[in-house]
Amino acid sequence: MSNQKVSFKTEEELQKAILQEKARRTPDLEIGQKYGVTFRYIERLITRSQGLNISALKVSKKISTLYPKNFKEEQTTVWSFKQRGNWATHSGEYRGNWSPYIPRNVILKYSNPGELVLDYFCGAGTTAVECKLLGRKCIAFDINDKAIELAKKNVDFNVLPQPLTLTGEEKHFQIYEPELSVSNARNLSFIENDSIELICAHPPYANIIHYTDSKEGDLSFFDIDDFLKEMSKVAKESFRVLKPGRQCVILIGDTRRKKHVIPLGFKLINVYLNAGFKLRELVIKQQHNCKTTGFWYTNSIKYNFLLLAHEYLPIFEKPKSSTPLSVREIVMDYGLVVPILEKPPLKKKLDELETTTVWILPEKDFEEQLNKNVIDRYLNGDGYSIITFISHSKNETCFSEKKGRKNEGLLFIKSPFLNNNSSPSNIEFYLQKMKEIVNRELLTITNDGFIVIQTQDVKIDGYVEPLGKRVVDMLTFDNLWLKEIVFVTQEGANSNIQNSGDYLKIIHQYILVYEVTSEEEHIYT
Repeated sequence: MSNQKVSFKTEEELQKAILQEKARRTPDLEIGQKYGVTFRYIERLITRSQGLNISALKVSKKISTLYPKNFKEEQTTVWSFKQRGNWATHSGEYRGNWSPYIPRNVILKYSNPGELVLDYFCGAGTTAVECKLLGRKCIAFDINDKAIELAKKNVDFNVLPQPLTLTGEEKHFQIYEPELSVSNARNLSFIENDSIELICAHPPYANIIHYTDSKEGDLSFFDIDDFLKEMSKVAKESFRVLKPGRQCVILIGDTRRKKHVIPLGFKLINVYLNAGFKLRELVIKQQHNCKTTGFWYTNSIKYNFLLLAHEYLPIFEKPKSSTPLSVREIVMDYGLVVPILEKPPLKKKLDELETTTVWILPEKDFEEQLNKNVIDRYLNGDGYSIITFISHSKNETCFSEKKGRKNEGLLFIKSPFLNNNSSPSNIEFYLQKMKEIVNRELLTITNDGFIVIQTQDVKIDGYVEPLGKRVVDMLTFDNLWLKEIVFVTQEGANSNIQNSGDYLKIIHQYILVYEVTSEEEHIYT
């Protein structure tokens, strides 16, 4: 509580007044200004009084339509929903719940009518509502009994069997009522092995938004290491109950400590991979509530940080068997990937820099705009170099090194060869050479300078090789501190895709920004 403008004799009187304001649907900003309280104070008061974290009291659930207008399934790896979706009983009252467009896309792409979907972080029931609308059976539960009470209200609506066109014949799929209950995602002992066709869930993010009033076992109260430890139990249970060849889809985001990003998304992906899953797709979801002008723009430049505007939607798959899909090559084709040193000319600085972690750049000037954003933001006055990995047809490697390079403020490593199909051997050699270059070039970068790496995911044998994650996992030098994970794509990339079949088209790249600093500065966990 701070700068209270309306005086009360007791804390209880203040809290009662705030709850009355919430019941009248007074905006949080107005409440904060009137009573001198923070958003976090209001949020915790609501959670304590209601038993769950909601943004509004007594929300009307009048249904205007049961289905989204002009809906099209996503075909690429960047999903962006400017409107969160308000058909059926969907609303944004439950803080942190995901857009219904996400489970709708996932359910349609990875399940069939009548199949069984599991959501073990039910919340307000977004996934359960979509299962009911789309004719899927659903088991959904949450550790919070108050959340289940809200979810039961949200699935309490009537819907007629819907037409489904298959092989030219119009049939109707059956509507199933979701099974909702209070339970713990870490213990699925009541679910049989290999019995679930799809898992679709949105876990809480480690100690960011609290969903209960300190309920025992609530994962939203666990800090990063303990959160990941508990999620490993969830991942193992998920692997056990899912049918072979089927998918498990999780939404997770990153967080910050000391103005540097914590790659929570990559860490959770590792948890599920360690449980036995393969990574079928890695989708990047863009958030649209990030202000990039005025106050945020000024502070983004002044303090050199980007607003987190991304979340990860890894689509895991339980392999049908433990045997490899194919025998991978063993011989390393060392000559196919060559790092070269270059310094392309740049025109004048940009009028405005990108200020969030999702950069959507024009196709025409894509590389130039990308280079300018990196160099203008992260070059601190010293020189810079760019090392580019390119494809090479000769069976030899070379590294063109400029003599006498030292005390530079920025090294930018680019990987355009990944736009073409890459072999496992090329990928391993690329990562090995990347580590060697970073280790060597660290000696030439000034303290508080930056090493920036551009890379992208590739598909091999039907699964994603998540190179952004693999680079982050690999670069564990004591004097490198991960500052930003940026996602870059081209304007109109989604609109150009008509139908990519069973797999999503990869249209995003990573910009991994590392600060060169002392070991003591970046102890954050």
